[in-house]
Order: sequence, then C-alpha cells, then structure tokens
Amino acid sequence: MRKIKEVMRLRFELQLGYQQISRSCAIASSTVHKYLKRAEAAGLSWPLPEGWNEDRVEAAIFPRSVPLAPQRPAKRAAPDYATIHEQLRTHRHVTLQLLWEEYRQANPDGYRYSRFCELYQRWRSKLDVVLRQEYKAGEKLFVDWAGATIPVHDPTTGRSWDAPLFVAALGASSYTFAIAMRDQQMEAWLRAHGKAFEYCGGIPALVIPDNAKTGVSKAHRYDPDLNPTYYNFALHCGFGIVPARPYKPRDKAKVENAVQVAERWIVAALRNRKFFSLDELNQAIGELLSKLNQRPFRKREGSRASVFEAVDKPALKPLPSEPFDLSEWTRARVNIDYHVAFDSSLYSVPYNLVHELVEIRSTAITVEILHKGVRVASHVRSRQRGQTITNAEHRPKSHLAHLEWTPSRMIHWAEAIGPNTARLFERILSDKPHPEMGYRGCLGIIRLAGKYSSQRVEAAAERALLTGACRYKSVESILRNSIDRVPPASPPPAATPPHDNIRGSEYFE
Repeated sequence: MRKIKEVMRLRFELQLGYQQISRSCAIASSTVHKYLKRAEAAGLSWPLPEGWNEDRVEAAIFPRSVPLAPQRPAKRAAPDYATIHEQLRTHRHVTLQLLWEEYRQANPDGYRYSRFCELYQRWRSKLDVVLRQEYKAGEKLFVDWAGATIPVHDPTTGRSWDAPLFVAALGASSYTFAIAMRDQQMEAWLRAHGKAFEYCGGIPALVIPDNAKTGVSKAHRYDPDLNPTYYNFALHCGFGIVPARPYKPRDKAKVENAVQVAERWIVAALRNRKFFSLDELNQAIGELLSKLNQRPFRKREGSRASVFEAVDKPALKPLPSEPFDLSEWTRARVNIDYHVAFDSSLYSVPYNLVHELVEIRSTAITVEILHKGVRVASHVRSRQRGQTITNAEHRPKSHLAHLEWTPSRMIHWAEAIGPNTARLFERILSDKPHPEMGYRGCLGIIRLAGKYSSQRVEAAAERALLTGACRYKSVESILRNSIDRVPPASPPPAATPPHDNIRGSEYFE
C-alpha cells in the first residue's frame, strides 16, 4: 500500500528531508521524490481537503496514462559535492531536493534527482564517519530506558521496588533529560515523553526510540510497525518517529552515550541515598540533571545547556495546546467464556461476541471494548493481576439461571412440596463437601413431584429420612416400587435394662 499522505505530512508539515522521510516510511528516496512531484503536478496542497483518503490521493496523482520520461542526455555536469555537503550541514531547512533544483537550473542537461542523490551519497560515504553523526538544530530527540534502576522504599511496609530511568537527548546539543517512572508500560512511556518535551520547552521534528513494544509493535529492519497509541501520540504532538534498526546501536548512539552519562552522574551519585516516593526521587534527579547539563565540555567551549539555548531551543516547535488523550489501544479475540484478556485480567463482553475480534481502549481508570467501532462494554480498570470483571448483563439467560441456584433457594423450592422434602434437601446439601454438589440431586427430586405428585414425594422423603437413604436414587426407588404407600413398621418396644436389685427381683417373683 502506498504511503502518499504520510509522505506529504512529513514533508510539508514537519519539513523533513527526503532521506528522513524515506527512513520513516520505509520507502526509497526516489519514491518520495516521485510522490511529491506527482502531487505537485496534480495540484495537491497540504493539508488535503476533507474526505480525501489514501485511495483518492493515489488516483489523483497516478492516473492511468503516465507520460514517458524524457530520454537521459549522454553527458552531464558533475555536482559540487563539497558545497552540497556544507549547505546541508549549516542550514537546517536545506534539502537535497532544493540543491538538486538549483543544480538543474545551472545545468539543464544535468543528472536526474535519483542519480544526483546516489552520486552524492557515494561521495559522502568516503568521508570520515564522524561527519555523519552531526545533527541539525531541533531535528532529533533520542529516547531509551536506562539499564540501571533506582530503588524506592515503601515507608509503611519497608519493602522496596526498582524505578526504571527514562533518558532522552537532543542530537545537536546533547541536552539530556532523565526521569524515574513507576514502570516501563505505555502510560509511563508517553508521560516520560511529555515530561521530556516540557523540559526542553518544545517538540523536535523526529523522535528516535528503541524497538521496545511501547514504541514498535513489530520490529523490522526496513518496515517496522509502530505501536498505534505511540503513533497517535506523535500525530497529536506533531513529530515523526524513526525507530532505530534492530541490533544497530549506532542509530541511537546519542542516547546510548546519554544513558551512560546518566548512570554515572545520576544513578551512581544517588547510590547512598534512600528514597520513599517517586516524587522525592525525581526531585533529586532534577537537581543532578541541572548540574549535568551545566557541566562544561572538555574538548570544546560551552556546555549542553548553552548549546541547547543557542542551537536546539530556537528550532523546536511549540508544545501542543491540549493534552493528549492518554489511552492505550490493543486487539483481542473474545474467549468462549465471553471474556477478553487485558493487562493480566479478564473483562466480560456480550456473550454473542464469542470468538469475535474486538478492540480494547484502556485508560488509567476504565477499559472500553469496541466491536467494529461500536462500544459494547465498559469496565473499571483492575489494578490487581488475575482478576475477573463480569457484567451480569453480558451472560446468557441459562447462565444467569444457574447462578441463581443457592442452597436457600433449593430449600425454598422443597418447602412448596412439604416439610419432609425440605428436611431431606437440607440433609442432602449438608452431606456434600460443597452444596453445589447436591444441586442436581435436589432438582431431580423436584422433577419427581411432577411425575408422581407432591403428596407421594413428601411421603417418600419421610421414608428416606427414617431409613437414612437421603439420595435421589433412593427416593426414586421408593416411588417406583410404591414403598411410600406402605405404612412404616412400628419400632419394637425397648427392652428392660438389667439391674442388680436382688430384693426387687424377689418381690416381683
């Protein structure tokens, strides 16, 4: 599927270069150039009119009949690669597209754009690798979780838990930000980004994350799948996401170095202090962070803070006027018990959605479940693992009726037949390790009343209580053999107890 709209957004809204758009969209630079040239020829402008989807944009810029490209001339003037490289380094908004157009104005028979870029990249690859690590003002913010954690102690129980450290660094100035979070889940990931943007006072053009699940749903060298929640956050704030390639630490060397610096000057400096809350820990981190950014460079003039004020800060975009709706989206299939699994807990949905694929939107308080864009369930989010949250309205009627079976309800049904039947039910339920084990037997006796009459079942229950045969099979046998109609035999008279009263015995003799 073509990514024309995303290419236009990154080009005209974020002012990114062709190479950056190429990496973000996982397409060739020549394809980026082709999309933009065709969009210009089709008269399209950004933002697009309302209702223009990807298919309509594609149909507008890729008509059925495409004119053939002009034939390439035999000889072309070589570009001035050194001047091109210097222009790209010193001017943030200068792109290869602009430099190529200037080159073609001076050399109408010069190279086409794709060949121009190829030749420049070939020339650039022969330079010292250090030159490749120079960044434009306000362009990139590198983010990652540090490997080291800081313990936080519970003042009530005395137990401690490890707080992970989020680290961010701007490319041009190395201006560093760090904050401790509760965990490394999506909510903490986005909140840490927001705190980093507030600390810098603006939004960069690009954010370079690692391939953690909170940032990248499926890592891939050429075409990674971004986490939908993280992507929506980027759209809200107005920055692009270019994940580092898997197993390529040089793609985020800036933050790798920032993590090392933070572990040495923040984590190590706090090793002898004991913290009892996350706020207390972050206050201490903020004090050390200010000292870190003010620390002078060893091999050049200034500090991270001074370079940030002069280079990065003026180029950052303003912060969004409205806060981001911090909700997490995921998908799940409804299990046979009409529940979906989310965050180690189970949440119910209407039973007729069994085996259907649904979307789950979660916030810090609620969990909403949608099917084909329509909300079908809403629950209060559980913060305990292994919980099952069920709405009774989601159960089928047969399950609701089964749940209404309780020992007291069984005995109440038996009282409608007679007191002996009620006592028999009590005996059956009390003899079982769990009352539910006797439900089926009690229901069977109730059905016998419909077959033999309530009077006979009452008499059979009395006979069963006298003989101690308190089971469904015994009652059914009594009724089938009409034993309930036979009066019970009178118990034999009790024998006179023996005694040693000799005088008494002589008197009776």
